[in-house]
Amino acid sequence: MKLSPKVLKILLIVVLLGFGIGFYMQDLKHEESTAHAYKANRYNLDRFNKIMEYNNKMNSTNWRILKDSIDQQLDTLMILRFRKEVDSLGDLEPQAYSEQVEVHASFLPQ
Repeated sequence: MKLSPKVLKILLIVVLLGFGIGFYMQDLKHEESTAHAYKANRYNLDRFNKIMEYNNKMNSTNWRILKDSIDQQLDTLMILRFRKEVDSLGDLEPQAYSEQVEVHASFLPQ
């Protein structure tokens, strides 16, 4: 199959046009992800600044109060997580019971 110079030029133009469109679309997605990353970094930076401010307020006299507050928040988090685990186990129990009934039913004489 012989390609004429005209067909080769058209093929070259199509390939270059495809690369150009690909680069343009990649640039659009890059701008979008950069905007999202900037928003996330602003949020994380705000949180970091609050933590630094909280840390700067801490001294030897108020350390025990702040430590108790942190422990109380962690206890609350652990309780909520435990409740979530117990609720998820409660959801699984009826399913396991129905599977057990199906297994026993398959051994019954027909």
